[in-house]
Amino acid sequence: MSEGRLRILLGDDHAVLRAGLKVLLNAESDLEVVEEAADGIEVIEKAAKVQPDLVLLDLTMPRMNGLECIQALLSAQPELKILVLTMHDDEEYLKAVLKAGAKGYVLKKAADVELLSAIRTVSRGEMFIYPSMAAALLYQMVSPHKPNHEGKKVKPLSEREREVLRLLALGHTNQEIADILCVSVKTVETYRARVMEKLDMRKRAELVRYAAENGIITR
Repeated sequence: MSEGRLRILLGDDHAVLRAGLKVLLNAESDLEVVEEAADGIEVIEKAAKVQPDLVLLDLTMPRMNGLECIQALLSAQPELKILVLTMHDDEEYLKAVLKAGAKGYVLKKAADVELLSAIRTVSRGEMFIYPSMAAALLYQMVSPHKPNHEGKKVKPLSEREREVLRLLALGHTNQEIADILCVSVKTVETYRARVMEKLDMRKRAELVRYAAENGIITR
């Protein structure tokens, strides 16, 4: 272990991906993976133990999702650098991540060199946003036709419906939501249908946007 290397904690529930990332990062003279975690709670526990310089974090994980994990990590270590590595390419996820306090957002399809650049950029205290996501966010900010649900009248959601919406917006599958809530997949499908009917929405992206705009993702 060389001195002066950036100490990284990997947080992702896919062991094969973690293994590949570990090989990639440890091959760099200035980077070192010091710990791995397979779920959000484990990320919190191991970060407290090893005090990494940077956490490379997935958004959708068991036990505690990435957004809640970011908030908990920064509450314990305010100076910790957090870079999100995710499959979600919706700008609403990006806005929620930045609001939670992370300093970077990279898609899992990113080339190796791009990920390495993101890690080094965030480690310097600068912000890194995957180029296509930055462009989408900028377009949404300047577009006069950007969607806005604030004035839309919708039927109120029950507490369980809001929880299902939150988990859907965070990228969980119906089966994962069923496991988290200890209900059947059929029950989740029923709640999902009710949410879409009440909000008059048909696409997942619409649900994500509504959840982000109304503080449901980060509650």
